[in-house]
Amino acid sequence: MNNKYMISFIAVFVLFFLAYLGTEALGLDVLFGVLIPYAALAVFIVGFVYKVMGWARSAVPFRIPTTCGQQENQLGFRQNTLDCPSTAGAVVLRMFLEIVTFRSLFRNTRMNFREGHKVSYNLEIFLWLFALIFHYAFLTVIVRHLRFFLEPVPKALQLLETVDSFMQIGLPVLYLSGAALLVAAVFLLLRRIFIGNVRYISLASDFFPLFLIGGIAFTGILMRYVTKVDIVSIKQLTMGLVTLHPTVPEGIGGLFYGHLFFVSILLAYFPFSKLMHLGGIFLSPTRNLPTDTRATRHVNPWNYPVETHTYEEYEDEFREKMVEAGLPVEIMPEEQPAEEAEADSPSEEKE
Repeated sequence: MNNKYMISFIAVFVLFFLAYLGTEALGLDVLFGVLIPYAALAVFIVGFVYKVMGWARSAVPFRIPTTCGQQENQLGFRQNTLDCPSTAGAVVLRMFLEIVTFRSLFRNTRMNFREGHKVSYNLEIFLWLFALIFHYAFLTVIVRHLRFFLEPVPKALQLLETVDSFMQIGLPVLYLSGAALLVAAVFLLLRRIFIGNVRYISLASDFFPLFLIGGIAFTGILMRYVTKVDIVSIKQLTMGLVTLHPTVPEGIGGLFYGHLFFVSILLAYFPFSKLMHLGGIFLSPTRNLPTDTRATRHVNPWNYPVETHTYEEYEDEFREKMVEAGLPVEIMPEEQPAEEAEADSPSEEKE
């Protein structure tokens, strides 16, 4: 049984109490409110740039896109220009649909056994749907939080908040993006825990980001709807961080510092995890290359002169031994040209 999710859950639980007790009991507000967020942001920027630059420097000698349809040819078959693009414009369209709608995940299938040993394949619509909700809700939450770092708050952010809370549930109003993020994270987490074959291949590094993001959403909801925090002091702290004049107001509370510590850990962890698909999708040669191998000959730039030993040279070198071993040869020893026979025969010693 895969119990790695318990390791990740305990790790996230311990991280929260480190921040909560560190600020409430030990008074380490400066550490968790200023130093750790700055360090996490630096690690995120340097790590992200390092990863992307490493991928950008990697040579791709051949076209290796993964495709599902017929590529361009001269046999009269209709080309699938979206799944098997042969032009730069079609590649851009394919990448756009991949990034915006998760098109390949929508086409993902899951194998099941029905009525004994009958195999069936079903589309994993719910995986695609909740993954889409997860990413868009997370993006909305990030953009919406920019109001803490900007003064005055732009009209566009105010409009986003209005749209995000248009249902007017409760007071303060419920932000749909926060609730959707938590629900989607829980679904993706439970899927990894309760589906046997998915749990079998899952590592602690697969569970940890889900618990961490779920913890961010959960603590954020607690601060907004259960345990009220001083928004003015939080705004003062965040504005000080962004203007490089950090101040730590009194009375913010350990719950906020736990929330901020989760965000800092996520930033620092991001470049070294599978979350880097955010940058990797743009540099993936299986996605961003056209399929034009039938129209264009691609020569490996790493080719270099190689010293070869042809079969004819091999047989000339080992002909006698091959005949003795009963191996077939192209030219029998007695069939050798006279010039080669004279060259192969030892010269007589002069008396």
